[in-house]
Amino acid sequence: MGSMTGISVVIPVLNEEGSLPELLRQLKVVLGELNQPWEIIAIDDGSTDASGTLLEEAATEDEHIQYVQFHRNYGKSAALNEGFRRARYDKVVTMDADLQDDPAEIPNLVNKLEEGYDLVSGWKRHRQDPWTKTFPSKIWNRTVRWITGVKIHDFNCGLKIYRSSVTHALEIYGGRHRYIPALAGQRKFRVGEIPVKHHPRLHGKTKYGGARFFHGIFDLLTILFLNRFDQQPLHLFGSMGLGALVVGTVMELYLLYAKYLLGHSFKQHLALLILGVMIILIGIQFFSIGLLGELIARTQQHSENRVKRSLP
Repeated sequence: MGSMTGISVVIPVLNEEGSLPELLRQLKVVLGELNQPWEIIAIDDGSTDASGTLLEEAATEDEHIQYVQFHRNYGKSAALNEGFRRARYDKVVTMDADLQDDPAEIPNLVNKLEEGYDLVSGWKRHRQDPWTKTFPSKIWNRTVRWITGVKIHDFNCGLKIYRSSVTHALEIYGGRHRYIPALAGQRKFRVGEIPVKHHPRLHGKTKYGGARFFHGIFDLLTILFLNRFDQQPLHLFGSMGLGALVVGTVMELYLLYAKYLLGHSFKQHLALLILGVMIILIGIQFFSIGLLGELIARTQQHSENRVKRSLP
């Protein structure tokens, strides 16, 4: 899978019946002019409108179109992951189904990829969305760029192109689709970016609300943790535990100093006594969590080694 020369276009779809006919028409024109094999893989992520019917009809009429139906909404990451799994060609394009991404940008993405990149992301430099979406997005992109070290402007642009080696290597689930360039950069793939056209939404409603910001924070923390500490969890939890033990111990030593050198009673500092004991216990718990994580990581590594040795 993904070894033949050509282009696979993966499109997650959720209630986009107004945009789909024009999107498919434009894609057929653009892909047909590239002079290489192509396919469109549309994943209906639990649509409640006529999107599924339109995609099913399109797949029946054109052998270049694959239609996958989820019976409920699993989210964009699950849809992309399914599309990556089914893609047959060595170049994989992803885009949204709302016609805000312009199919005419696909040749530009292909050209940039052929300069030696493994992933090229679109940059909606002139984004056609209200400021309530663009302003938080700018702050968020700067934050992710600073934390991850991947120097692109628009992590969450749906319009991207990948080599199949990237789509096979990445694990996309939950909300990790927002950080695909960061995940690829962590695995030392070459990540590039080009400005792309962005059109205002003409049909349907946006699928993103304010809760996405908080979900994004948790997803980013997960990615950073798994990248840095998945094989050495004690380095993280041990550091936190050591810090807690030091703070708690200092509190208790002060209480001993206050009692035996200053003549205070423990009752005078009862709250500090209890707090110090609690912090010490929390430190011990952090160490315990880290040790359990080390045992799990070691067991997993041994299992992977046994699988590798059993391969022909």
